[in-house]
Formats: sequence, structure tokens, C-alpha cells
Amino acid sequence: MDGLGLRNVSSHCSISDMDDYDLSRLLDKPKLNIERQRSFDERSLSELSIGLSRGGLDNFESSYSPGGRSGLDTPASSARNSFEPHPMVAEAWEALRRSLVYFRRQPVGTIAAYDHASEEVLNYDQVFVRDFVPSALAFLMNGEPEIVKNFLLKTLQLQGWEKRIDRFKLGEGAMPASFKVLHDPTRKTDTIVADFGESAIGRVAPVDSGFWWIILLRAYTKSTGDLSLAETSECQKGMRLILALCLSEGFDTFPTLLCADGCSMIDRRMGIYGYPIEIQALFFMALRCALAMLKHDAEGKEFVERIVKRLHALSYHMRSYFWLDFQQLNDIYRYKTEEYSHTAVNKFNVIPDSIPDWVFEFMPTRGGYFIGNVSPARMDFRWFALGNCVAILSSLATPEQSMAIMDLIESRWEELVGEMPLKIAYPAIESHDWRIVTGCDPKNTRWSYHNGGSWPVLLWLLTAACIKTGRPQIARRAIELAESRLLKDSWPEYYDGKLGRYIGKQARKHQTWSIAGYLVAKMMLEDPSHLGMISLEEDKQMKPVIRRSSSWTC
Repeated sequence: MDGLGLRNVSSHCSISDMDDYDLSRLLDKPKLNIERQRSFDERSLSELSIGLSRGGLDNFESSYSPGGRSGLDTPASSARNSFEPHPMVAEAWEALRRSLVYFRRQPVGTIAAYDHASEEVLNYDQVFVRDFVPSALAFLMNGEPEIVKNFLLKTLQLQGWEKRIDRFKLGEGAMPASFKVLHDPTRKTDTIVADFGESAIGRVAPVDSGFWWIILLRAYTKSTGDLSLAETSECQKGMRLILALCLSEGFDTFPTLLCADGCSMIDRRMGIYGYPIEIQALFFMALRCALAMLKHDAEGKEFVERIVKRLHALSYHMRSYFWLDFQQLNDIYRYKTEEYSHTAVNKFNVIPDSIPDWVFEFMPTRGGYFIGNVSPARMDFRWFALGNCVAILSSLATPEQSMAIMDLIESRWEELVGEMPLKIAYPAIESHDWRIVTGCDPKNTRWSYHNGGSWPVLLWLLTAACIKTGRPQIARRAIELAESRLLKDSWPEYYDGKLGRYIGKQARKHQTWSIAGYLVAKMMLEDPSHLGMISLEEDKQMKPVIRRSSSWTC
């Protein structure tokens, strides 16, 4: 099986009251014991894994999610299942395994796209941190954690490299956007080349890479029940370095993170500079994951205290000022301006005339979402899928807000899902606004790519959010839409058009995270207990804003 054999995995599940979503009512499956053979010598990966102890993190959750195989299995064993999987599943697994990247004969990630028909490879032959997340989750859910462990250790090594762009040195905790393995068949050596933003279009460092790394470390720990990796001094230091970057004091008056354009999945100029929802939601989730994994030793205790304070401030700020529903929109529409006092209602001095016309028609009576950005005199009312889904999974959204986001998706299905899930952003920027905001970007034309394009990879995030909110029927409907096109279209990176009907004009085929996103969505829907590795239950100490809007009540 492409060099990846199987070894013993304990797959029992015990969901903690303090952390993960209570899925006991959804599960009626017996506990599994899957026999797996050792696939490769883990000890040879790097010096980081030497001497790992099997101790437990004092403050980490006692529960973990199943690491055994899902019923949706690889082609070799799907015939043994009691149900008939979709024909696409076997094709998807085969395609995912083709994308594996090896360093010294050990798998360390998956390339972004396996598209030999494309004239320009650009950087699609590299392992991207954010792109690998759905691949990692697929392997974890399939009982193959070794590749995920390898990836976590290898990127941790890369974090320790000196990072320079021109004559400027990046922060020590910065994680790479991507890396490439160079094979020298003559010398029989492998070399890794990492990109921290110095080669990226626009030369922007990825803010999200460090957050995804922390989130994935927790997912690995929850899936395997193996606390020893997160406990190592190297992983503890890696987390602290990432946290030191984003918890440093400056001139900020808000608990949100100030970011440049193009610092996340939307890695081109799209007007998300400031405080984009995607980064804030990932920041919140990474803080909560780190809080569960950091040791309460001399070095970790200080960070734990800082995280707790930041989480309280961040949850209040996001739930108060980023949340938009019918009542809040009406309130903003009636705002007075130029208020100067601590009792000001319009705290950011947003001019009501700046509210775009489309949002009045888009906002249903029942439903709501976290808007794209909030900063002085500016509110970006666009919908961004990733940020809102992560807000649900991390419990940045209250239970009521989570249900309201699902209500919005159902009410505005044509706009947000259409014929191919899921719109990365809505609506598209057009005409003069497109010229000003994107700088006339030929790739981000209206209803294409990041500018209102439809991205199949987002299917896994939508499915996870649906399961957590008890709305699996929404995910099932979206998956069926994807199954009607994805394989036939050779797994495109994205689709274009208002309804997502057309394969993107510059979309790569055989895009790995489109493949992995589909597999993860299918496996989660078939076995909802997998949600535990990527979901966090609401922290009762972070009390939501008392005010309740009309969209949350009958």
C-alpha cells in the first residue's frame, strides 16, 4: 500500500466534559481494535523523536478521538466493510497516496497538486502547511498517524531555521508556508528547501501556518491518545515561540491580531488587511489548543496565564463587534457618528452610509455570521467561509451563534453553496472596487479564485460544523453536490461563477486538498466521533455577551 503499512491503534473513545463536543448520543458503534503492521522506523525520522516518554500532560484532556479506520476505507480493504462506499472514495484514496512526499524514504507530507498537464508548476509541487491539514486528518481518521507525526516534527525543525527576507530577519517562531524535498539521485541525498514568505507572491509571511501546526498537533494527540509528542521539550518550545509572536505587546487597542493582506488561505491582495476573521478564528482555536497542551512548568505557566487573559478578551471582542444578524444590522444602520465618550454605541465610528446595498438583501430574518473585518471606521461585511466554520469548531461562536450561521447557510444556499460547495467569500468584488481592492489582479476577477470562487476543500470544514451543530443533513446535501462533479472534473482546486458551475480558469487539477477535504467530510459524516480531534466544546468561563438578537429566538 504505497509503502504505508499499518500498525496497532487503540480506537476507543471517551469524550471529556471539559473539551470536546458530546457525541455519545450520535454513536452506537462497538469499539474497534484494528491490527496494523509497523510501516517504517519512526526512530530514524529525526533527533527530535529520540527519547520520547509516555508520560501525560497534566492539563491535557484525558479523552481522545478514535484513531482506527473509518468505515470509509482505502481501496485495499473497503470490500470488507458492511456498507457500500461511494465509488469516488477508492479513487480519492489512490489520488491522495500519489501525492505523498518522501524525505529519506519516510512520508512527510503531500504536495499541493499532482497536475502533470499544467504548463507551470510554480509552487504546487511543494508541501504547504495549511494544505496538508485535511490530508493529515484523513490519515489520522484512517488509522495512519505516522505521516502526521513526521510532518509535525519536520516543520518543527524548519521553524528553527534562520529566516530572512532581504536584510530583515523574521521572528523566531514563524512557521514556513511550505517546503520542498529535492532528491539528488546521483548523490542519493534528500534536501529540504523551505519558504517562509520570501518566495511567495507578494512576499507575505503566512500568519496561519503556526496556528494550523498547533491545531494539528492537538488533532494528532486526540486521535492517537499519544501525549508524548506534545510533551517533548521541542514541541513545547515550538508552541511557545508561535505564541510569543502573536501575544507580544504593542500599540494594539484590540485583542485581535493585526495582519497584512495575503497572510492566510487568501494569499493574494483581497482587502483582508487589518483584522481578518479567518486569522482571528484560527488564533482563538490555536490558543485554546495550546492551553490544553502546554505544561505548567516555569516556562509554560507564564504563557498559560497570558492565553487565558487573551481568550477572554478575544471572545468578548469577536462576539460583540464581529457578529452580524438582522437586529445588529438594523442597529448599525441607525448608528450616530462622531461619538466621543466611553459610553459610545458606535465604538468604531462606522458611517452607516458605508454599509453596502447587497447586505440588506443577503441578511435573512433568522441567521447571522461573523463579518470579514472590523477596524476604525471600517466594517467588511463580506462572508468568509473558513473563518465562520472555524468559529463554530473552536466555540468562538456561542451555541446560538453557531446555529444562526447554519441558518444563514440554509437560507442563502444558492449564494454560498450553489452547484459546488463552498464559496470562500461572498459576494465578489467587481468593477471599480475590484481595481482598487485587488490592484487589478487578473487571477481574482469576479466570482473566481479568492474573489467569490467555490473551493471544494472547504467541504470538510462545513461538514465538521454541520455535525457539531446537529445539522448533518446540510453536509450530506453539500457532499452529494460535490460527488456529482469532483471526480469527473479531476479534482479541481476551485470553481468559478456565481453558482460555482465552471472549473476555475486557472485551477489546478488533481488538487490534493480538494481530494483530502472530500475524504475527511465523508469519514466524519460516516463516523461523527472523528469530530473530536478538530472540535472544542464551549468554555463555560468565557461567558457570551448577554445581549441576544432576534435571529436567535422565535
